[in-house]
Amino acid sequence: RAAAAALDVAPERLVFLPHLPHAEYLACYAHADLFLDTLPYNAHTTASDALWAGCPVLSWCGDTFAGRVAASLLQHIGLPELVVDDEENFIATAVQLGNNRLARVALRHYLAQQRDGNPLFDMAGFAADFERAVQWISARHRIGRPPADHDL
Repeated sequence: RAAAAALDVAPERLVFLPHLPHAEYLACYAHADLFLDTLPYNAHTTASDALWAGCPVLSWCGDTFAGRVAASLLQHIGLPELVVDDEENFIATAVQLGNNRLARVALRHYLAQQRDGNPLFDMAGFAADFERAVQWISARHRIGRPPADHDL
């Protein structure tokens, strides 16, 4: 809180929560207007959780794998406009969304629609694809074929 106060952020605006059961943790995203994903290490599972819970994520995309994960998630779910590549655009987009309630509501509505149909959230489909990939790799290996690219 002292660090926030030193940056002119009112300490009473900060909420620190204890470790929660997963469902309760996801429910907390309903209280956030926007998930700010910064560098050098982007959100990974937490960005997936935020998107699943309907909380828009704004990601500052970096040059390394660790700095591009949330950008990949946003591209996959159809929100490339929430991926920025520099501090100026990150701040401008965050301020614009912070001041535009209707845009945030529209993003939440879009994310709610994506939850049941987007492959990003289709765990059963992912598991089935992964199983097919492992079986294909295993079959190639058993007959002595080298590794190769394969589209599922």
